[in-house]
Amino acid sequence: MTARLSDIAAQAGVSEATVSRVLNGKPGVSATTRQSVLAALDVLGYERPVRLRQRSAGLVGLITPELENPIFPAFAQVIGQALTRQGYTPILATQTPGGSTEDELTEMLVERGVAGIIFVSGLHADTSADMQRYAQLRGRGVPFVLINGFSDQVQAPFVSPDDRAAVDLAVTHLSALGHRRIGLALGPERFVPVQRKIEGFVRSMRERLDLGPDEVAPLIQHSLFTLEGGQAAANALIDRGVTAIVCASDMMALGAIRAARQRRLDVPGEMSVVGFDDSPLIAFTDPPLTTIRQPVTAMGQAAVRALLEEIGGTPAPHSEFVFLPELVVRGSTASAPKAAPRPARVPHPARTS
Repeated sequence: MTARLSDIAAQAGVSEATVSRVLNGKPGVSATTRQSVLAALDVLGYERPVRLRQRSAGLVGLITPELENPIFPAFAQVIGQALTRQGYTPILATQTPGGSTEDELTEMLVERGVAGIIFVSGLHADTSADMQRYAQLRGRGVPFVLINGFSDQVQAPFVSPDDRAAVDLAVTHLSALGHRRIGLALGPERFVPVQRKIEGFVRSMRERLDLGPDEVAPLIQHSLFTLEGGQAAANALIDRGVTAIVCASDMMALGAIRAARQRRLDVPGEMSVVGFDDSPLIAFTDPPLTTIRQPVTAMGQAAVRALLEEIGGTPAPHSEFVFLPELVVRGSTASAPKAAPRPARVPHPARTS
C-alpha cells in the first residue's frame, strides 16, 4: 500500500498524505487537487474506491425534514422542475418521525451516486448539531447547497429568506393597525431562522413601538413548528394580553387562530394573526391568512443554479444568498380592538406541546 501511495503521489504531484486524505474521503483537500489524485489513479490503472467513482450526471438528491408542512412540497416542486429542465432527475428523500435520519438519507443518496444534494431546513439550521457531517460530505467530493439556516462552519452555498426583515414587515403592519401588544410564536430557539426572527422582532418592537428588550421578552413564546405548537404558543401569549400574534410558519398561525376561537375571540376583530411562508392554499383558510411570503420560487431556482455550478466545477461563492420576503395582507389582521381581549373567557383545553 505504501508503494501504491507513493506512485499515486508522484503521478499527481502531491504528498502521500494528500493522496491518503482523498482516498479516505477526508476534508481539507481542494477540488483541483482531488481531481489530480483521481486522474493519477486512472492513469496508473488503479480502480477508484466505490465512493470516488464517477457519479451519475443525471441524479440530484433533495432532502427535506417532512412533507406535512406544505412549504416543503412547494420547495420540492420548484427544485424538481428546475432540475428537470436542466436534464437532471431529482430524488426526494424525506425524514419522518421514527424513520431515516438526515445522515442516513445522505448516505443512501451518496451510495446511489448522486451528482449533488440540496438540503432544505436540515441540521445545518440547528446550532446544536455537529457541522462536521458536512465537511465529511465535501471530503467525499459531493457538491451540496443548503436552504434555510446558516453556519459559518460549513463551506457551501446557502440560500435563505431575510428572517429579520420578515418579522419587521409583520410588526410594521400590525403597529400601523394600532396594535401595541404583539406576540411572536416560534419554534425551538436553537434554530438559526428562529434566532434571526427574534433579533428582527426585538429591533422592530423597539423602532416601531419604543419597547425595550425586557418589555419584549415576555411577548416571545417558543413551541413546535406545528399547528398544535402554534396553538400552545398562542394560548400562552393570549394569557399575557396580546392583541396580535406573528407566527414563524403558516401551520403555527392556523394553530393560533384555533386557540383564539376556542376562547371565543374573533379573528381578526379581537385577535390578529400573521403567518410565515404563504404556503399553497393558505389564501383559502377562514379567514384568509395574512402572511409573510417566503420567495420559494426564487430561492429554489437559486439553489439549483448554485448546485449545478458546483457540479460543473465553477463553484458559487461559499456564502449566503439572502432573499427579501413579501407581506401578503388578507383577512386575518385588522385594527386593534379598543380594549385588550379577555384572556380567560372560557377554559381552553390542555396544551398539546
